[in-house]
Amino acid sequence: MRFIANRSSGKQGFAIAGALAALGAATTLVSGPTALASPARVKIVRVETAREMLAACEAALPADVAVMAAAVADWRPETPANQKLKKLAEAEPQIRLAENPDILATLGHAGARRPRLLIGFAAETENVIAHAKDKLSRKGCDWIIANDVSPALGVMGGENNTVHLVRAEGEEHWPHMSKGDVATRLADRIAAALGRKVAA
Repeated sequence: MRFIANRSSGKQGFAIAGALAALGAATTLVSGPTALASPARVKIVRVETAREMLAACEAALPADVAVMAAAVADWRPETPANQKLKKLAEAEPQIRLAENPDILATLGHAGARRPRLLIGFAAETENVIAHAKDKLSRKGCDWIIANDVSPALGVMGGENNTVHLVRAEGEEHWPHMSKGDVATRLADRIAAALGRKVAA
């Protein structure tokens, strides 16, 4: 079988959900297809499409915080095939694409149901901070976690990450660390931002 996909494993999102739950937060994890085990004390909702993910995120509202770490495809086939597309000598295959919903922007403009703290991710291959700042304003979110996912760095599917916390008031440049450590640091920042004392 041949298909177009990304190499995102879900490891960073699962680690963040686990870190928030470990601090005592009631945590819902909306996950696309992955072989990862569910983090402890986390309610998991499994989906397969961007439209299903948007519906699940909206169903989880209201929420104090939403962390949007999934690498959702911007486009989907307009008409999915229910059988193998055969190679034809007389014509090249044509796959028409339709735009997927923008889940982060939808939650960012959800009015009274908007999460108090909305955090997006920006996976970039160039001009990481500049693109993250642009995304921060366009999507209507509070923070962006930006990282360079150039193939040579091995972030997609790997165990480590180097991220930048981008906010309207400035940036924090975090050192190279494991995705688990990124998750723990982010969970601590979230707890502090919400003014919450959370259980250990």
